[in-house]
Amino acid sequence: MKHFYSSSVSEDLGCRRGEFSRKHYGSVELLISSDADGAIQRAGRFRVENGSVDENTDYAPGTWHRTDVHLENPEYHTRWYFKYFLGKVHQNYVGMDAEKNPFFLSVVLSDQNNQRVPQYRAILWRKTGTQKICLPYSPTKTLSVKSILSAMNLDKFEKGPREILHPEIQKDLLVLEEQEGSVNFKFGILYAKDGQLTDDEMFSNETGSESFQKLLALLGDTITLKGWTGYRGGLDTKNDTTGISSIYTVYQGHEIMFHVSTMLPYSKENKQQVERKRHIGNDIVTIVFQEGEESSPAFKPSMIRSHFTHIFALVRYNKQSDSYRLKIFSEESVPLFGPPLPSPPVFTDHQEFRDFLLVKLINGEKATLETPTFAQKRQRTLDMLIRSLYQDLMPDMHKNMLNRRSFSDVLPESPKSARKKEEARQAEFVRLGQALKLKTIVRGDAPAILATTSLCKKEPWESQCFCSNFAHDVVCADSWGQSLLVSTDVGVLLLDDGQPSLPVFDKTLQVKQMHVLETLGLLITRADKGKDARLLVFRLSAVRKGIEARQVKSKCDCRENKLEKTKGCHLYAINTHHSSELRIIAAIRNKLLLITRKLKHWEGVSTAPPTSPQSESPVEEFQYIREICLPDPPVVMTLVDGPTGENDNLICVAYRHQFDLISESTGEPCRLHHVESSRVNFVAAIDVYEDGEAGLLLCYNYVCCYRKVCPFNGGSPLVQPSASDFHFSWNQVPYAIVCAFPYILAFTTDSIEIRLVVNGNLVHTAVVPALQLVASRVRSPGEAAWLFTKNARPCTHFSLSVCTA
Repeated sequence: MKHFYSSSVSEDLGCRRGEFSRKHYGSVELLISSDADGAIQRAGRFRVENGSVDENTDYAPGTWHRTDVHLENPEYHTRWYFKYFLGKVHQNYVGMDAEKNPFFLSVVLSDQNNQRVPQYRAILWRKTGTQKICLPYSPTKTLSVKSILSAMNLDKFEKGPREILHPEIQKDLLVLEEQEGSVNFKFGILYAKDGQLTDDEMFSNETGSESFQKLLALLGDTITLKGWTGYRGGLDTKNDTTGISSIYTVYQGHEIMFHVSTMLPYSKENKQQVERKRHIGNDIVTIVFQEGEESSPAFKPSMIRSHFTHIFALVRYNKQSDSYRLKIFSEESVPLFGPPLPSPPVFTDHQEFRDFLLVKLINGEKATLETPTFAQKRQRTLDMLIRSLYQDLMPDMHKNMLNRRSFSDVLPESPKSARKKEEARQAEFVRLGQALKLKTIVRGDAPAILATTSLCKKEPWESQCFCSNFAHDVVCADSWGQSLLVSTDVGVLLLDDGQPSLPVFDKTLQVKQMHVLETLGLLITRADKGKDARLLVFRLSAVRKGIEARQVKSKCDCRENKLEKTKGCHLYAINTHHSSELRIIAAIRNKLLLITRKLKHWEGVSTAPPTSPQSESPVEEFQYIREICLPDPPVVMTLVDGPTGENDNLICVAYRHQFDLISESTGEPCRLHHVESSRVNFVAAIDVYEDGEAGLLLCYNYVCCYRKVCPFNGGSPLVQPSASDFHFSWNQVPYAIVCAFPYILAFTTDSIEIRLVVNGNLVHTAVVPALQLVASRVRSPGEAAWLFTKNARPCTHFSLSVCTA
């Protein structure tokens, strides 16, 4: 597959239309609780999600638009060692980095989800956490340990890695992976009567109402604790000291035990109900079911004395409409997590409410584990385990447990000497790994995907064939209405679903990059290469006229469409708002040329077409504004729209080892991000607008980081660390990124990795062998994003249904 400069395939889709907002995930408030006499008890800062501006506003139950409900960072996608390594022949290494911190590396050659796509998977275990990457497999190109570690930005060592041959290492590495968090969960459920304002009152309720029992039956099954062999969530299953029964369920492979306040032991002598608080007060997430009308005093997290509980889900039941209302309180330090609440946050479909609530609680607990309190504790534990394991291995350095292979040794070859002995070791290695895997599954700690819900939910992405048996090599493309304009090795073709392709330009015009701007009636292209490359602009009406007349244009026919000053252009970018004017930035080696076209008063209004005849070529409508010189030719470019559009627009460029922001009005550069890596592969810079303020998703190597750019100060951006900044790592190096809110998709040569824009959490990985993204487009918020891909099979388009809050 041919790679080319970032063109329309990496252009942003939904986020540029102002749909990105953290307000969908609530706002932080100072919550104060007082006793019956009005005296202040406690206060705390929580992010409050209620799905609407005013939770007391009238609503029509069942009229809300359902948001997409996904488990974020699902274990069946993230627990690599258990899924891909354990029970299979793989290699493990131990070493020490330049800071004298020990590390472990695991490498396996695996088949990508049984899709006949062999690839290397590697896990690097360090005290700061685990790093996972996929590397392409080539039967003719060997892969060294050094190259794997270099891809993970680990190039300097105190002690170089040595292979660990002992099969028992699998048990220790499985323990390291389990530090990422449990696959099973325990959630508290607290029953509160109408008017109860203190935790002592709530925990003292001996029984719940009929509505409360209805909620418990919805969430799970009532199980007898004595003799229970499943996940127990810290409850006593031998002597009934924590109650006789409890509520339990399994959701998508996760066992969940609920600590129900009315089912835990009650003590008439102990008004504080310490036994109940001991369990629910030590749960990270608690459901609070509150009786009473909407106008009654509402629950606040500050009513509960717990330093451990970070998330409260307030549930109310409306008997008249048979609906549930949900409100989420998250401690301020908890990162954003989905799904965002609908507006209004009212559920008439009880099964749908159950799915939404359980996913919200599971995602919430995972997010809480990333707070400084839990992350530091996990890092200390991981550091202790890694150092302890390293110390246990060092005495065996001179024995057979560690193999002294050098960096140049390739994977996954076994030693040429002692072949039979090595085969016997590998057989024992696999046997022990399979036994460990079975034991983990029986114990109930295995990451799995089990469809335990009766709700057959359609995923918001699906693929269908658009054009079968498309034999030509695709260079670039863009959608035009329901058709696809494609540049190939035989020229530019217009493809329509189920129709024969129509030639538009012959192969003398080699189009390398294109944008179809339907609202402006324009086609912008970058054609040819090297010194002969230029930007060409066409009216779509003229192109359509030529197609209907069966007139295939050549390079000579397009002389009047050239933007002359763009000779030698190797890359260009456009703004996507087109609010006041179209802006184009063309890169000619290390020179940037800013070009604009004023928006005509009738453009964008379907009822007001032009009354005067237009010239065949729109070239005269474009004007050259200024030239800006850079130290090096840019590899990636994007235009960032300022809040006013008056002297505050920016250009983001990537070159050398950095991303810079350049003022369009002054040409003054500003450093946005420096890449700390010996090698850098720039992928994309995508501008997203959070409540009208600009931010950038910077993608390079395996990394994607979000940087907010605000406020604008006289045309110069103020770039400073923000609480909203985040970064994550892709599992494979992508060649293109597409943003279709609420998703960001990374395209590799054989997969599509789908994450959430708001936090970078993984929701799905689709395996598509020999994949090539050729075009992407979204019409308007709420519509489907069309992503046209080409693979070894027929040319297909990948349809992504975008749900906006």
